[in-house]
Amino acid sequence: MDVGASPLGLNHVALYAIRANHSFGNKTLRIATWNVNSVRQRLDHLLFWLAQAEPDVVCLQEIKCVDEAFPRAELESLGYNVATLGQKTFNGVAILSKAPMDVTRGLPGDDADEQARYIEAVIQHGAGVVRVASIYLPNGNPVPGEKYDYKLRWMDRLIAHARDLLALEEPLVLAGDYNVIPDARDARDPQAWINDALFLPTTRAKFQALLNLGLTEALRATTDTAGLYTFWDYQAGAWQRNNGIRIDHLLLSPQAADRLRSVAIDKDMRAREKPSDHVPIRIDIDERPV
Repeated sequence: MDVGASPLGLNHVALYAIRANHSFGNKTLRIATWNVNSVRQRLDHLLFWLAQAEPDVVCLQEIKCVDEAFPRAELESLGYNVATLGQKTFNGVAILSKAPMDVTRGLPGDDADEQARYIEAVIQHGAGVVRVASIYLPNGNPVPGEKYDYKLRWMDRLIAHARDLLALEEPLVLAGDYNVIPDARDARDPQAWINDALFLPTTRAKFQALLNLGLTEALRATTDTAGLYTFWDYQAGAWQRNNGIRIDHLLLSPQAADRLRSVAIDKDMRAREKPSDHVPIRIDIDERPV
């Protein structure tokens, strides 16, 4: 494993790369996920980051607007196709792609669930396709209660759907805000999260059950380093004290994991004025297995 500086214009970018011999001309696809915490409020941040990072596919969460209010024109002007599953004031997910998409909206398993938390797209990549989902998994607090019960039911539905998708044996990336702290090393102060829905043993066990289907967590495929975070609360100077947690993840099918080149956290986006409390995390995958 190599750890090096990012070629981007962003400062303090943690880049974790797999050392491999790449074939000349092997095209890469950059896939990112970012909980923007209101796309209209953070549009300037999003446009700045898109220009710097140049992702091919972006999974957004907490867009917090209906489909008609999404800033489609601004993003299409940058060459992105846009697919949304919006919801007024709360939730909402989207996928931006430089290539055309075949889109499916909503997580199967509960026709009565009206929360906008899952959107999936099949995207052309080279001679094949990659399937990408943008996921906003429920927070689950307070515990115990209906919100936590809903979180666990939603995770069960995600596990069932992921099992079906893996049976397709194609490159698959399940990206998003999982609201799961997988391990103590993924929190600056693990004790502070002991009774939180993000870190309860049952939550982490469900997340592990998802991985056990055959999925690979991209970041942990490249580094075991502790202290890598994607979220810092707005309260109590969490950012200034680096009191963060890692809850944004990209999970890869075997066909995508074999193509993984690097993972990066664009940490400096949290230092901008009026930022999202999350930062982007992104991967580069090759057209062919490495």
